[in-house]
This record gives sequence, structure tokens and C-alpha cells, in this order.
Amino acid sequence: MAADTLNDGPQSTLSGVARVLVHAGKITSRVAEDLARTAREQRRSFVSAAVAAQALSPADLAHSLSTALAIPLLDLDVVDIARLPQNLVDTRTLSQYQVLVLGKRGNRLFIGGADPTDQEAVDRIKFATQLTPEWIVVEYDKLARIVDAKTTSANDALDSIVSGEFDFDVEEQDPNAKPDEEVTAEVEDAPVVRFLQKMLIDAINMRASDLHFEPYENTYRVRFRIDGELREITQPPIAIKDKLASRIKVISRLDIAEKRVPQDGRMKLKFGNKAIDFRISTLPTLFGEKIVIRILDPSSAKLGVDALGYERDEKERLMHAIRRPYGMILVTGPTGSGKTVSLYTCLNILNQPGINISTVEDPAEINLPGVNQVNVNDKAGMNFATALKAFLRQDPDVIMVGEIRDLDTADIAMKAAQTGHLVLSTLHTNDAPTTLTRLLNMGVPPFNIAASVILITAQRLARRLCENCKAPADFPREALLRAGYKSEDLDGSWKPYKAVGCSACNNGYRGRVGLYQVMPITEAIQRIILAQGNAIDIATQAQRDGVRDLRGSGLLKVRVGVTTLEEVISVTNQ
Repeated sequence: MAADTLNDGPQSTLSGVARVLVHAGKITSRVAEDLARTAREQRRSFVSAAVAAQALSPADLAHSLSTALAIPLLDLDVVDIARLPQNLVDTRTLSQYQVLVLGKRGNRLFIGGADPTDQEAVDRIKFATQLTPEWIVVEYDKLARIVDAKTTSANDALDSIVSGEFDFDVEEQDPNAKPDEEVTAEVEDAPVVRFLQKMLIDAINMRASDLHFEPYENTYRVRFRIDGELREITQPPIAIKDKLASRIKVISRLDIAEKRVPQDGRMKLKFGNKAIDFRISTLPTLFGEKIVIRILDPSSAKLGVDALGYERDEKERLMHAIRRPYGMILVTGPTGSGKTVSLYTCLNILNQPGINISTVEDPAEINLPGVNQVNVNDKAGMNFATALKAFLRQDPDVIMVGEIRDLDTADIAMKAAQTGHLVLSTLHTNDAPTTLTRLLNMGVPPFNIAASVILITAQRLARRLCENCKAPADFPREALLRAGYKSEDLDGSWKPYKAVGCSACNNGYRGRVGLYQVMPITEAIQRIILAQGNAIDIATQAQRDGVRDLRGSGLLKVRVGVTTLEEVISVTNQ
């Protein structure tokens, strides 16, 4: 066989798996050339062409590649397919390159394939997952059956969606308006419709909070934010970017023709009796419109205080404050820190038949039955201050202001809190003590702050460890002390955990948990405010009152194994 191989002409035209098989003496160069030509003509892989032509059996081919390349060989018959990692690589990529994700350890992703010389597949998967793929050789026929089954299952699910179980709640268009043929073609383009619906379904199934559709000069990518971390999901053809933008604009009631300025809208998906709301934001960029879709999950407003991650003492302070008949409660933190969910959770607790609740938001994210919700509309003159003035003539018990942005809004909200109303609102500050100095800087008189504000809670969101795969971690004592632990905390009765990663989670994390600084405004803090003390004075007094800062709250959750020390340091590093 070796002599035949040497006499069969040059091998310079062969590459990849064909060259390996020729060198291994499994096929001649002439056969390899014929198979390569057939593969090119039929637009299929060399391996599939070799198996179809019966040049090699799938088992012989797999054993040969495993031996020649020193790559492990796995029999897929002994693998429980249902337990393999899901959603690490999109179904389209698995089908295109005929590969299967077998496992993940640290930053390594083990992929099963019949052609371990396929560098394009490795590069694509590495870029999409930010992990390092490592090949495991599997038999082609067994792999093809599994990949085809996965693809068929995904397509069947998508077909059922399109056939009527999945519907957009779209506002009726003006019947007198003359349809634009080009726009109509863009909006009703079937592949684009199916692609958008699949992206939304995948985002919901993967527990994503946002979808990013991003056009660049030569590429178009889709990313999901999962547990606070952006992950690239796919790179669709760049040619669909305008059609996709038009489709999203139509169902979110935006102006299709306007591509020069940002637009904001909403849309709703119906799954039988269940509906999910989405908030849409478009932004003109150099190469087209970037679109961000935020998933607004109504169930998040009904989780309850315990599910949000408040410690017992923090929960007691918050519950005591919201049961007060009047005063102001402020929730602070950066965008995306869960302030809205915390406010809605409080409103749900207060939402009783005997209580009149009014909210003004920009915009109202989640519909709360029994609560009078108002959207800000600057063009019509409906801003936070205008809505607040109207609320005070509507006999309210509880008022929620989406955000205090200016002195006018702050002044009216403070007066409402002093005249028998419970007022809830948000501010963008780093922690609870700096919130009070922020109000002073806005021009609110110190006596109004001291008389109105009864509690401030600052918060961050940290990724929650996966319970299935978390493992104890070893940190030097000095590192724990530098992080904020005291010597008496390191008594050996507990160990921090680290993220590992498994098929049920995202790099060792699944979901998020809140870190809170819940600071009641005590008489001592009121005196500091009236004396126009600074944030450091207030923080020192809060510590004397037993209030943990955000880092302290995070360290407590590390002790009980809820999150990792790295995650806490990352989100509380100020």
C-alpha cells in the first residue's frame, strides 16, 4: 500500500484529512483526489464524501484519524446525548461544520467531529464562545444522526412557532396609507421573520436580558446578555441588516423610513395565554442601525424580597420603611443593577385594594395591575415634575417616581413625602451615603432631605454560582484580608467557592443575586445632613449603626457559597 501511495502522483493538491489518510496508507492519492473533487462538486465535506463512496467505513476512518493525529476517540453510542451541554454553540454552526459539543472544563471546550483538521470550524467556535476548542474524534455516521436530530428538532420548534403558536401583537396600520413595495418586501421577508423569531425564542430559553443586533463594515453579529455578561451567538449574513431593522421597527411601531436618529419602542410576543414584553432601542451607527432589545419579564416583579437576595436584617429595614405612612425611599445604583425590579417588588407588596398607587416612569417597563402607571412624554410636556403635580391632586397613598433627575422633580417629591405620602424613587449614585450629598449638590435644602428621606438602599447585581458544579477554592489568607475580611472571619469554618462550568450553566454561573447596602436615616445621620456633612461622615455613622457596605454584603454571600470572591471584587471595585 505504501508503494502504491508513493507511485500515485503528487500530494501537493491534498490537504487536511485527505493528506492524513494518504500518509496513513488508508487510501491512495488518486482516490483522495477523486474524493476531494466529488466533495467540491457536491459542496460537502471530504469525510462525508469518503463515507458515501465507501472508500472507508466510518469506524475505520475515525480510528485512523485518531491514531495518526494522536487525538482521543469517543464512541457516541455510550454518550447520553440529553446530558451534553446546551446553547454553548448555536445549532446552525453545529450543522454547518458537523460537530457536537461534548463538554466544557475551564476555558476548554471539547468538540466531537469526524474531521479534526477543520481549522475553520475551530476558529468559528472559538470566536463565538471565547473558549479554546479541543477535538475528540467520533464516527461520522453516528455524529451525523445526532446533529441532524438536533437540527430537525430546532427547525420543528421554529416551524411550530411560525405556524401560529407564536405571534406578535402589532398595532394596526392606517388602512388609507399607500404601501411602499420595497418596505413591504423588507418587512415580510420570510427568512428574516424566521430568524428574528428564532433569536427571540433562543434569548428567552437562555435567560438573556438583552439582545444586541450590531452591524459593522464587513460583519453583522448578534449578542445576548446572559447573567450580565455579553456573549456572541451568531453572525448572520450582513445583507439582512436593513430588512431585520425594518421588521423590528414595524412590530415595535417605529418609523421605518427614519434611520438618522435614535428611536424607542415596544413590542409584545404571545405564547398562547402568556405574553412577554420587549423594549426596543435603535441607534444609527457608521454601518447601519444597531438595535438593542430588552426582555421585560413580568414575573421578575413578583419574585418577592427573599428571592432578590436581601439578608434578614436588610429585609427587616426595608419592610419597616415601606410600611411607614409617609416618607421617601431611594434606590440607587448604576444602570442594569436591578433598581426597577426592587421598586416593583416593593409596589407589589404595597398593592392592596385600599391603597392608591401612582407611578411615573420613562418608560413603564412592566405592567402592574392595580397600579396607575404613567409614561413620561417630553414632547407633550409630560415630565416627572408635571406628573407629580397631577398625582398630588389624585388622592394618592403611594407615589413612585422612575428617577429624580432635577431639582424641580426632587423638590415636589420631597414635599409629597412630607405631606402624608410614601414616595419611592431612584438615583444614579455609587452607594447610599453619596446619595444624600448628591441631593445637596442638586440644590435640595438639607432640612428637606432630613425631614423626607427615611431609607436609602444601594445595590449591585453579582452572578450567582451554579449549584451543580461549584467547587471549593483555595485563597491565601492575605488575599482574603485584602478583600475585606477580618481576622476573626477566617476561623476555618467556611471556604469560598469557585466557578467551574457545566452543561447547566454559563461558565460556572447561573442567574444573579443582589448585593445591598440598606441604610435607614437615623437621627444621627439626620444631624450630619443638617450640618451639611460629607459622604464620608455619613458612611462612618452608618457603619456605627450596623449598616454593611456593598463589599461587606458581597463578602457575606461569598461565605455562604452564593457567589465568588472574584465576582464580588469585580462589581464592588470603586
